[in-house]
Amino acid sequence: MKTLAVMSRKGGAGKTTVAVNLTLTARAMGVRAVLADADPMRSACEVLKGRDGAASLLFETSASKLFALTEACRRGGAELLVIDTPAAPEAEVAEAVKMADLCLAVARPTYLDLAAAVLSVAVIQRLGREGLIALNQCPPARAGTEPPSVVKAFEALRFANLPVAPSAMRSRMVYQTAFAQGRAVVEADPDGLAAREVRDLFRHVWRRLNGERPAAMATANDDLARAAARRGGLSLAPIG
Repeated sequence: MKTLAVMSRKGGAGKTTVAVNLTLTARAMGVRAVLADADPMRSACEVLKGRDGAASLLFETSASKLFALTEACRRGGAELLVIDTPAAPEAEVAEAVKMADLCLAVARPTYLDLAAAVLSVAVIQRLGREGLIALNQCPPARAGTEPPSVVKAFEALRFANLPVAPSAMRSRMVYQTAFAQGRAVVEADPDGLAAREVRDLFRHVWRRLNGERPAAMATANDDLARAAARRGGLSLAPIG
């Protein structure tokens, strides 16, 4: 069994949105996945509590119970355990990190979110675990061109030699529509752009969890990103 900890030190980044959608996308793609809601806010529980089969999908837990829950899920035949971690305190976040095969730090393409993601990666690395940053709530590309905030976010992270998932999740209303129905976007709109983005992110995460190192995928305007790099204009300066 593989374990994925989804984390964010900053509120509003969409940590629970990513955790729920990755879990349900995994199940839709044939992976026996379960979700542990270790966040005292219990947002994942609020979304999924009315679903058929919620009792076998969702587990309300805490940092102190994660080890026992992980062992129970392994014995029960789960292939993937996704942990929706608390934002704080750091000691409880650290317990989830220690249990994880991969930690996914969720951030929006803004200065404060990226700064929080950098701190998350520092915690992950200090504990000797593998980490990955996923950009969320990004403005959609238009006519094949990434918005400057997204280009700068991707390239700032890469320039800082931080691991970043190549596929971003965009700001789309379908996420809220799906949550109101207790579903993921791959269920509410399986052929939509949001569903495709989540599938791309899950595939990347799943390959990482299984020891593969997929080649980096281009952003929608990679030429612009390379030009910015040549100009030396990449830093964690305010970008949005």
